[in-house]
Amino acid sequence: MIGAMILEDHLGDIIGKSRQALKLSPETVARIAGLSVMDLASLETSGQFTKRPDFLALGDCLELDGRKLAALADGWQPAPVDLSLWRELRQIATVQSGYAVNSYLVWDEVSREAALFDTGWEIAPVLSLVAENRLELKHLFITHSHDDHNGGINALREKFPKIRIHTGSRQSPVEQRNRANDFIHLGSLRITHRETPGHSEDGVTYIAGNFPEDAPHVAIVGDALFAGSIGRGFQSFDLLRQKVREQILSLPPATLVCPGHGPLTTVAQELAHNPFFK
Repeated sequence: MIGAMILEDHLGDIIGKSRQALKLSPETVARIAGLSVMDLASLETSGQFTKRPDFLALGDCLELDGRKLAALADGWQPAPVDLSLWRELRQIATVQSGYAVNSYLVWDEVSREAALFDTGWEIAPVLSLVAENRLELKHLFITHSHDDHNGGINALREKFPKIRIHTGSRQSPVEQRNRANDFIHLGSLRITHRETPGHSEDGVTYIAGNFPEDAPHVAIVGDALFAGSIGRGFQSFDLLRQKVREQILSLPPATLVCPGHGPLTTVAQELAHNPFFK
């Protein structure tokens, strides 16, 4: 059982992301929320408040669900995930300069063929898991080309020269780019992909299915979606929200969502609790 991990975005991060994306001034948002500009600045920085905002009005102003904002303020966290349902899945966290990023390793129980989703900052934990579980690492899937997610590619290539790399980046060699309707088999496991740009132009969500004992599918989403939040729209905030809604939240409710930062969640929990989606 994986217990509570700190959310990637606190309440203030969510408010600040939406305010900046909508190009609303702090003065306008503070007035609508019933706060001073100083109180709003403190809330966006720390996620804490001394005077409770008017969450319903704040949600209407920021195109967020005010009731879900209030639940986050009152301490909502995604329910802990029992990973025994996915015995062949590992969440790997690496840290650099205090900043943690998740990568994920999956494998087929019989063939021991394995795939890594993002490298994180460095690959030492991956090498340990591969050795410990006697795996054949055959594939690397990159969710997007930011340094914290692909910084270990060169080191991984040195250790596994025959590893096949999959990416949505148009700057990668043609043989590495995802193609429409691609699917990869790891023994009985099947891996497909959905394009989820917005945070980055090459954003991709990978879906792994057919785990033993009919465990729900797993969606490795990079920085498109976090528990209770979404990524920054470096390419387009509106496009990111659209793609998350269409490509991730349309998956079956029991789908396990594996974000690039923060705790695991599910499609059902995000539909019920993520304030970016009403």
